[in-house]
Amino acid sequence: MTTISLDSTAPDALDADAIVIGVLSSDSGPALAAGADGVDRAYGGRLTEALSTLGASGKAGEVTKLPTLGALPPPLVVAVGLGETPGSEELRRAAGAAVRALAGTARVALALPAGSADEAGAVATGALLGNYSYLTYRTGADQKPPVEQIIVLTAGASNGAADAVRRAEVLAASVVLVRDLVNTPPSDLSPEDFAEAAARVAVENKLDIEVLDETALVEGGYGGIAGVGQGSVNPPRLVRLAYSHPEATRTVAFVGKGITFDTGGLSLKPADAMDWMKSDMGGAAAVLGALQAVAKLQPKVNVIGYLPMAENMPSGTAQRPSDVITIYGGKTVEVLNTDAEGRLILADALVRAAEDEPDLVVDVATLTGAQLVALGTRTAGVMANDDEVREKVVAAAERAGEAAWPMPLPEELRKGLDSTVADLANISPDRWGGMLVAGIFLREFVADDLRWAHIDIAGPSFHKGEPYGYTPKGGTGAATRTLVQIAEDVASGTL
Repeated sequence: MTTISLDSTAPDALDADAIVIGVLSSDSGPALAAGADGVDRAYGGRLTEALSTLGASGKAGEVTKLPTLGALPPPLVVAVGLGETPGSEELRRAAGAAVRALAGTARVALALPAGSADEAGAVATGALLGNYSYLTYRTGADQKPPVEQIIVLTAGASNGAADAVRRAEVLAASVVLVRDLVNTPPSDLSPEDFAEAAARVAVENKLDIEVLDETALVEGGYGGIAGVGQGSVNPPRLVRLAYSHPEATRTVAFVGKGITFDTGGLSLKPADAMDWMKSDMGGAAAVLGALQAVAKLQPKVNVIGYLPMAENMPSGTAQRPSDVITIYGGKTVEVLNTDAEGRLILADALVRAAEDEPDLVVDVATLTGAQLVALGTRTAGVMANDDEVREKVVAAAERAGEAAWPMPLPEELRKGLDSTVADLANISPDRWGGMLVAGIFLREFVADDLRWAHIDIAGPSFHKGEPYGYTPKGGTGAATRTLVQIAEDVASGTL
């Protein structure tokens, strides 16, 4: 297990296998960032010259390795680019890139800018997230293990640095939980398995938990979850988690989409769109991770999490295009496309969440391919029934270090969801604005007087390219830190 600690030891007295410094980019070439002075002295003040010779520019995420040749106790210096004017996110990404480049190293010291508690926390968060590896199914002896010990050098840091690093540990552990769940093969993460994992988290963190099985879902009128799950031999579940604070006066409810594998059902996906659909439970995983973090950080707010879970499979028992289902609460939906299933299970959970009388409901889901078309693979789309809520959720995501962008819910798109046989259909015949149409569908299951936001993480939740910064290939843990920040903002009364 990786450990992280703070230290004010000078580089020339440091016991480590590698030391990481920051490099800024400028018109005149690379420049050393705060924290690198001691290392520069060991190089006789010529470290910048050495970096320039090796082609380093200080570009964000750039990693350059130099031997110390005995000038310092650590045998290796790793210089990581910070760009021109680094903020918290640039520090997180730089720390992540450096630690990732040092996989297999036992003890790494980070001499990155950490003069404030926020900077120390950013460096710690990025380092811990960049140190992630999913090795559960790997048998090769050539796999490099994560760094064992991470040391954040904090000369001159404020007294809040220790608390910031502890918070970083909590957030990183929750993101790692989410990444592990998203990366787990669907053969080992059925809805029942997922519910059992949630139960373990609940026990370990003293969260209240309730699990509805397939029988209880049918009897309770959860037509969305039951309908989506009826085509699979692995039956659906609905998990309710709750964290309570004795001094809380406000409540926030989180709802996460938990499709453990999505074939599209009878509206079958093409093969090349299906191989990463184990990640379609990323929203529910993020809610679970956020509840774990909240239980450890203990903000003065009540937090309730709903995790609707189902496996969307084609079979003789699967729901058919043109079936009509009844969502919890009584509203009917004509299912015109069984691959628009996430909104059906979320609808059940949104209606149920309102019964807890929260001050705010936020759902998070890998909901639409249209999100990737509109915003790409790294930026989540945020919609809401209240403009102020939407803007504040986007701001919370940005402070948490996760890219998000405000999106509208145009009223003219609602007509496309009209059905001739039910209260509404689950898709629109118009192919345009699919992300927004999905948000409009979900809004139908939220009371007008209940503040609600929807976060579409279809792209950000699973990274198919090469790792960058602190983001690995595969599950990213997207939205986990945003949800924690939202809970803290509700606790403070700012959201």
